[in-house]
Amino acid sequence: MRDMFPHVNQLSRGYHRGQVDDFFAQARMAYERPALDEQAMSALDVHRAAFDMARGGYKTDAVDAALDRLETAFATRARDQFVRAYGQEAWMSQLAERAQVLYPRLRRPLGQRFRGPVKSRRGYDARQVDDLLDRLIAFFDTGAPLTAEELRAATFASKGKRAAYDERTVDAYLARAIDVLQGAQ
Repeated sequence: MRDMFPHVNQLSRGYHRGQVDDFFAQARMAYERPALDEQAMSALDVHRAAFDMARGGYKTDAVDAALDRLETAFATRARDQFVRAYGQEAWMSQLAERAQVLYPRLRRPLGQRFRGPVKSRRGYDARQVDDLLDRLIAFFDTGAPLTAEELRAATFASKGKRAAYDERTVDAYLARAIDVLQGAQ
């Protein structure tokens, strides 16, 4: 199953081909199972997928786009199976519970929603992250438009420790928010 995606030239770095091929083979097997179970691969697992960089690897943008589509497919499948088994009302109730977990951080003051960078002197620009979280608040409170794709595509400038949030913490939080937004679509 080689060359699933276009790759960079041998002097450039891209995603490690073997790791990408293995991940997509596992994802295919998980998706082809008749029903999802607790141990099955989830949309969140796809979102968290990470690959080493290697010379001559796959082009990152092509793999990332495929991961986005795969994440959406897993989320849609999980929602559809849950709704068939328990009903739409139960799905919306579960989604509301998952959204409630996000709220405490959203209620924190601007500039204090996440800890500062831990292992680095730089992190995500706190103002930019707070602006995105304000959009998430508006989505939850008033139904303002916001999609999982917008959260997934969000990028933040790098700032020094005093004006920044820890990247890993923000990424983990946004992964949960994306999961909730996908369920609402």
